[in-house]
Amino acid sequence: MKIEKLYETAKDTEERIYPLFPKNRTYDGEGWIPTTLTLKSEVCGQKFYGFGGALTESSGYVLSHLPQALRKQAIEAYYNPKTGNAYHFARIHMNSCDFSLDNWACVPEKDERLKSFSMDRTDKYISPLAMDVQKTAKKEGSDVQFLLSPWSPPLWMKDNGDMNHGGHLLDCYRELWAQYFVTFIKEMAERDIKISFVTIQNEPAAVQTWDSCEYTAKEEGEFAANFLGPALEKAGLGDIKIYIWDHNRDLALERLEESLKVPGASKYVAGLAFHWYSGDQYDNIKEIARRYPDIDLCFTEGCIEGGPRNGAWFTGERYAHNIINDLKSGATKWIDWNIVLDMQGGPNHVGNYCDAPILADEKEGKLYFQSSYYYIGHFSRFIQEGAVRLEAEITSAMTPATRSGHLTDEAETIAFKNPDGSIVLILTNCTEADLIFNFNELKLRIPPRAIQTWILKE
Repeated sequence: MKIEKLYETAKDTEERIYPLFPKNRTYDGEGWIPTTLTLKSEVCGQKFYGFGGALTESSGYVLSHLPQALRKQAIEAYYNPKTGNAYHFARIHMNSCDFSLDNWACVPEKDERLKSFSMDRTDKYISPLAMDVQKTAKKEGSDVQFLLSPWSPPLWMKDNGDMNHGGHLLDCYRELWAQYFVTFIKEMAERDIKISFVTIQNEPAAVQTWDSCEYTAKEEGEFAANFLGPALEKAGLGDIKIYIWDHNRDLALERLEESLKVPGASKYVAGLAFHWYSGDQYDNIKEIARRYPDIDLCFTEGCIEGGPRNGAWFTGERYAHNIINDLKSGATKWIDWNIVLDMQGGPNHVGNYCDAPILADEKEGKLYFQSSYYYIGHFSRFIQEGAVRLEAEITSAMTPATRSGHLTDEAETIAFKNPDGSIVLILTNCTEADLIFNFNELKLRIPPRAIQTWILKE
């Protein structure tokens, strides 16, 4: 198997998805090399369909305050399949989320016929961004599929009378809330934005100081089977896929099992969405893939919390670790959180500031591309839509440059075979020293704190 191309991003260098000749990373030294990278060309896993990001009101707001050329640059950086990160997916929110300027809803006052349904707020920052994202991809012959998620129903539909602090959707409004989905989806279609997937509720087990709403697993199954699924079908939108959970990996398996116990739920529940905030817990995702091969597994949110980390390197490494292990566990799509935030990590109407792969300084009129942007790009630019996962692993007897003497998760790899026959292998080194390893008959090197993408041909 021949390495035809090699791309690298390394800390303390200027290299960012930088093309190198494979011979530039050949190791000519002597001595015992305890680390081996093995790649098997037999298919061992799922098809993968691509990456994406969230088009929140906050991202739309920040981009709207930049010069037009910078706004275009940011959108192209994500959604241009030739010069950017080649994103295929975008997540948008119905009503407000924490990354909004304040609480809002399309029907803010009690209206049980939805006659006052308004897209004014959505059309201010979210719809224009979604349309620009779609135009950017289409211009280069690609497309974007949209995922719709609510953080909370309008306050008058909830038992706590508040869009924040959890609470529950009142039973008497379940049918109306399903119709709310339908109305929003149809409004987006009029703007040439087709919703392909919906999640029932963002983080249904969390009571947050921001927009949130609680569902048990049974309630999610009931809503899918008895309300949302039938409402979408009746409206001629039965091709839209319904995902449940949309929360952390820790409870993903038990939530899915409980939801699917609801009569009729299996007809409408097409997938499970999950986040990274409770830790790794990849075995839960692997077990779902094993037990429920027809359930689509989609990572829908992850970010570095606690504010922006402009210039940090660990952020990219955290992304790579999660992407590699989610994809090894069976994920078919991987969607990041906010595509752009300001230098405070917002705006966020409750101060829940976070990092983003691109930070924008509105005053200076400047974009700051973070390590996370480039680390994502090492996957998203090269793994084609419909690629199938191959078996790849790193083994090592002892590694002196690591704390424990073993690589554990300090060097990781994953590989896919693209529809065009090319093989993409991604390799990370999170140690502070060169990692030397055997691959086939070659001795190769990846620098410290670096990521490489190889394009191979059999």
